[in-house]
Amino acid sequence: MAATLELHDGVVTRRASTEPGAFLLGYGLLDVDGILEAHRDLVATVEDAREEGEEELVVGRTADIRWVPLARNICGDLLFVDHRPQHAGEIGEMSFGDPEYRMLWPRMDLMLVDLCEALEKRTPVTCVPRIPRLHEGRMLEWPAAAR
Repeated sequence: MAATLELHDGVVTRRASTEPGAFLLGYGLLDVDGILEAHRDLVATVEDAREEGEEELVVGRTADIRWVPLARNICGDLLFVDHRPQHAGEIGEMSFGDPEYRMLWPRMDLMLVDLCEALEKRTPVTCVPRIPRLHEGRMLEWPAAAR
């Protein structure tokens, strides 16, 4: 992740779902400032939950101070790297409105292998029912796979 940030520092933030830049399952990679901002939001959510006595409903479920965001979609949902000891290195997805995050990959290298394989073979990504497709010859989309 550090090498990607050093070389590219995220992607241009999309203002509409039809703009390019969300090549990672519909998520756009965050730049360093975006990572810091999203992490501050997670920390604030955890602090608010603790103040309101709702820590067990939030911490490690919908927010955690040890989650490091790496990508955001147009709705504000996040992909993150989990740095909690029992989950170190896992790639999770935090979707607003869901009662709990979901773990997508146990490690980033497996995520990249899975995404590359899906692109090369045009098959669904293992952890989510999505198949890559080029839209209008200019934008990578990840529509839901037909069941």
